[in-house]
Amino acid sequence: MNRRMTEGFASPPQEAPGQMSHAELQSRVDSATATIGIIGLGYVGLPLASALHAGGFRIVGFDVDASKIEALAAGRNYLKHLGQEMTQALAASDRFEATTSFERLGEPDVVIVCLPTPLGAHREPDLSYVIDAGQRIGATLRRGQLIVLESTTYPGTTRDEFLPAILNAAKQAGREPLECGKDFFVAYSPEREDPGRQSHSTRTIPKLVGGLDDVATDLAVRMYRRAVEQVIAVRSAEVAEAAKLLENIFRSVNIAMANEMKMILDPMGIDVWEVIAAASTKPFGFMPFYPGPGLGGHCIPIDPFYLTWKAKEVGRPTKFIELAGEINTSMPHYVMGKVTDALNRQGKAVRGSRVLVLGLAYKPNVDDIRESPSFELIELLRDHGAVVEYSDPHVPQTHQMRKFDLRMKSVELSRESIGSFDAVLIATNHDAFDYSLLAAHARLVIDTRNAMQAFAEQMGERLVKA
Repeated sequence: MNRRMTEGFASPPQEAPGQMSHAELQSRVDSATATIGIIGLGYVGLPLASALHAGGFRIVGFDVDASKIEALAAGRNYLKHLGQEMTQALAASDRFEATTSFERLGEPDVVIVCLPTPLGAHREPDLSYVIDAGQRIGATLRRGQLIVLESTTYPGTTRDEFLPAILNAAKQAGREPLECGKDFFVAYSPEREDPGRQSHSTRTIPKLVGGLDDVATDLAVRMYRRAVEQVIAVRSAEVAEAAKLLENIFRSVNIAMANEMKMILDPMGIDVWEVIAAASTKPFGFMPFYPGPGLGGHCIPIDPFYLTWKAKEVGRPTKFIELAGEINTSMPHYVMGKVTDALNRQGKAVRGSRVLVLGLAYKPNVDDIRESPSFELIELLRDHGAVVEYSDPHVPQTHQMRKFDLRMKSVELSRESIGSFDAVLIATNHDAFDYSLLAAHARLVIDTRNAMQAFAEQMGERLVKA
């Protein structure tokens, strides 16, 4: 095992706490001699660590999951879509280490927080990960550090929630009294990762930066410019926070419109996919969005509710955004209804039927299962008495999550396995699936992704779009 990535590794000597000035921090950032700490080595933190490492910085990664630290030490990538070359390069470098020892957060000159911001039981913002990170940072805070929050959240979080968590923890730990904007600096820069996307990478996706003051903004911009091709400074952290929400609410609202169009056009006998293709021929004023079985990923199913919650503070209703959320969250139930109807037409009840769900990941060709609607579909099918299995080459087996613990293993697709199910529900259209095999041997296919369009004539009534 790479000894640099074990918990007990002794780091190179650091400048004594309290000695670094703003000018010295800027000099270290500009010369890439600064050490950057990244809290959270997941879908956002790991590719960011790789990009900043490529920019010349020394990186210390922090994570509570010891299995991630062990994987990185061995050069294994637990995020398959990022490839093994990334983690092998990091493991071989003397400028990268990963640790579970958060008491070392005083070592980095820059600390970047890349942690999840989920929803609570009543769809209220859950900032517990962010607040915990702020408290950990505050316990080791020193003069001359730049702290950057990347987690998606509502406007005002960085200034009104994250910063107080840092300051309160610093006071409780008996740290030297430090003033934000003078002794240390805080900024917000929203992550824009899209797992599996081939057209863009961390380096090529433009980066927004908004600090709690102008100095923080400048320092963060200088740091990110060594790793990202285009960095855009905005007036404040609040502008950057709101911009991130707008980006994802834009997608949520338009996907909801596509889903609603599907539900309207279906009883009219009109294929929504054909309609979207037709509308897409217009070279201006239209951007295609597509329906599905529900929203997945960490951002789009969650972010709109962050803004609707915050909007209550200023007494403004968010009817448009909430309606889109209602439509999108209702889609698994709509799909369940289509499965029930399709089985009924074949003289079968859902109860006792064997149903295979194709695709556990929330989008094609990745292993990202965060907020995937497939999990709710499986539970709905089970609740209706179906015997359910799933197939996903990117997710060999399930693991315990915040909401679900299915304890299932992926079924390999074959002529025999496909034929053993009363219905196949396509929830995610992975390229790895053999759709021709499905068309030839499935008794019934309920397709939420238009994956079987090429086989529609061959399948006839065995194919139902949902």
